[in-house]
Formats: sequence, structure tokens, C-alpha cells
Amino acid sequence: MNKISVVTSFLEHDGKILILRRSDKVRTMKHKWAGISGYIEGNENPLERALKEIAEEVGLRKEDVKLAKAAAPLEVPDRERDSLWVVHPYLFKTSDTNINLDWEHDQYKWIDPEEIANYDTVLMLKETLLSCL
Repeated sequence: MNKISVVTSFLEHDGKILILRRSDKVRTMKHKWAGISGYIEGNENPLERALKEIAEEVGLRKEDVKLAKAAAPLEVPDRERDSLWVVHPYLFKTSDTNINLDWEHDQYKWIDPEEIANYDTVLMLKETLLSCL
């Protein structure tokens, strides 16, 4: 089983959470709703990776977001890919809702946190979100 470390960040604005739909250009979990995520490379600091992914995926700079919570890593088993995802969850607050998606996503929505159950998401996104709230 492969062990893969990733970050998953959520942006919060006025009580709403940003979710993104993965495009057909990504390698895994196409068309599933997700947070802002990315692979942690080598000995990279997870928080720094989270900020890089926010800049790349939605176009917000470090100055546009404020860390609200860093939750404990979650282990997410993925039998289909024979992998264990180690997810480092983060919640950031922002007043900037000007989202510019990159190629990894084709849609975004601001939702109430409890609405997450209504979406077809990547594995354990609800649990990841709840760990940050």
C-alpha cells in the first residue's frame, strides 16, 4: 500500500466554505468535489504547501488568507488505488471571494458546511472539513 501525504485546505467567507469540482485533466478522482489540495513533496512544510496550492488553484495570495485552524492529519484509506492518503487539513478565512480557477478544477461553490453531504466528494472530505470546524 502506497502512503501519500497531501494537504487539503478550506477557505471560509461569511460562514460559507469553498469547494471545488475536480476537472477531467487531473489524475485522480475526476469530477469529484474537493477542497484545495496538493501533494506534499519530500520534507516540505505542509502549511507552506497549503499556501502554494491556494495561490495556484484559486489565485489567492498568502496576504489574502488567514489561518484559522490546522487540524491533526487524517488517514484516508483508498482501496481502489491501494493507497493510504495522509491528509493535513487546514481552514483559512478570507474576505476575498474573487476565485480564479486553474486547470485542476472546472467549477466552484461557496456552501454552508453542513451541505457537504449533498455533494459527490473525494474520499472523506466531510470528515476532513469537520476536523477543521
